[in-house]
Amino acid sequence: MESKKFILQEKDIPTAWYNVLAEMPEKPNPLLNPATKEPLKAEDLFPVFTEEAARQELNDTDKWIEIPEEVRDMYRIWRPTPLVRARGLEKALGTKAHIYFKNESVSPVGSHKLNSAIPQAYYAKKQGITNITTETGAGQWGAALSLAARHFGLELAVYMVKVSYHQKPYRRSIMETYGAEVVASPSMSTKAGRKIITEHPNYQGSLGTAISEAVELATTTPNCKYTLGSVLNHVALHQTVIGLEAEKQMEMAGEYPDIVIGCFGGGSNFSGITFPFLRHNFSGERNTRFVAAEPQSCPKLTKGVFQYDFGDEAGYTPLIPMYTLGHDFAPANIHAGGLRYHGAGAVVSKLRSQGFIDAVDIPQTETFAAAHLFARSEGIIPAPESSHAIAAAIREARRANEEGTAPVILFNLSGHGLIDMAAYDQYHSGDLADYEVPDAEIKANTDKLDKIL
Repeated sequence: MESKKFILQEKDIPTAWYNVLAEMPEKPNPLLNPATKEPLKAEDLFPVFTEEAARQELNDTDKWIEIPEEVRDMYRIWRPTPLVRARGLEKALGTKAHIYFKNESVSPVGSHKLNSAIPQAYYAKKQGITNITTETGAGQWGAALSLAARHFGLELAVYMVKVSYHQKPYRRSIMETYGAEVVASPSMSTKAGRKIITEHPNYQGSLGTAISEAVELATTTPNCKYTLGSVLNHVALHQTVIGLEAEKQMEMAGEYPDIVIGCFGGGSNFSGITFPFLRHNFSGERNTRFVAAEPQSCPKLTKGVFQYDFGDEAGYTPLIPMYTLGHDFAPANIHAGGLRYHGAGAVVSKLRSQGFIDAVDIPQTETFAAAHLFARSEGIIPAPESSHAIAAAIREARRANEEGTAPVILFNLSGHGLIDMAAYDQYHSGDLADYEVPDAEIKANTDKLDKIL
């Protein structure tokens, strides 16, 4: 009988994260201090982030960064995660392609987000910080950080994008069960939130708005730091445990991926699955194709512009060289709340500009059709975010059928959808709509970015 799952042992959990910055053929442009427009130094980030996260953010020399033993101890709760051959999906598609997925949905909170939540909370505790803040879209990052904060005895305030706060009440319940305070964003509790509500009373929020509120609270509260679930380099670094494990597991399967796919919001899970494989493209050993799958309603990699922009709506963050739709872009209220972000991280943006990665934007209804096919053939109900990766993998398999090829496809199943069933109900009843951003709207929004520098 051929193997379905490829399982590593706890001793195989990586002992170091892979830092792609150290091996990129061309480094990204630097993050800029928004006040001086000068390249950031690590100490510029100390008022916002923990000191260790700030140092990791700007570390472009060390290829490997050691994972603290306390972090690895918590990783052992659910890592290593399985690599699974999607034989049921292959059969349903009638494809000769070999499809694999890394199942990050087995974590205690049902997603990959714990991979970075744990080290960020650990660094805060080690530094003597007592309070942390963050934003969350669909609630996966907020749930993960809530668990990590509870483990390390930290108080946590989470600004949850308002549309998801109401769409996904059970993710809010998870955060509150672990002891976090959850606030619908925009809120009246911060200057940034009050300004947005005053100007747009019915605004349902965005990750950019929630980031502004969380950063403001962190910088105005004693002994408090902000923690981030995506976009920046140190978050992508922590997520590379996914790809490092997958490398070993693909070797166990006797194959190597021709195509690696991840859904894309800010870049955390996409970076985690792709960066360890990408290093072999840098060296010329391999020629794997990497595909970021983003929503058609928030197409920063496929239709955005590549230039400096803020990571939040109010302009509190450093200026990031990114593919962006503009920091005040208001995304449609799709159910993939974790992907409703206006920009891409600096590293992914640089790699995209140099042709190392591809990107596709996928309509919401196509992602849910893919989710249903996956659930019925593999038994796992995926999160709406992860369904973008599944849809992209299905596209690749169908293209292979047409071309008569048999590629090895690997995608990251970044989370399960068991708390997203309201979205599935809407799909079943035919109430889900697709949203495509007009090019004129994107141009009008991004033309304003010229004023930033």
